Amino acid sequence: MEFINKVELRGIVGNIRVSTYEGTQVANFSVVTNFLYKGREGAVAETFWFNVNAWAGKNMPKDFNLIEKGMAVLVQGRLRNREYQTSAGEPRVITEVVASRVEIYHEEEKEFIS
Repeated sequence: MEFINKVELRGIVGNIRVSTYEGTQVANFSVVTNFLYKGREGAVAETFWFNVNAWAGKNMPKDFNLIEKGMAVLVQGRLRNREYQTSAGEPRVITEVVASRVEIYHEEEKEFIS
């Protein structure tokens, strides 16, 4: 049996930070998604935020600086837990999406383009 760790998100970019590591562009950004369903009291929307880590390369935008807060994006990748320590020395664990594909939604073409 094969086990799969795969995620696909379509949402809106929140904060984004682009940096360079050994000559390669790296983007860390958040994506917000909504899940809509009908509850007892009517329509309910659940909002979820995801942290995304993306490295420049195949299936990525040519320049991560093209991505701005408020843009619609499609992100494909895998989930990863990462441990770190706060400045006070407290251990923390976060779950993030390590992107293998990032596409930006272009309003004129009405489609996602990497």
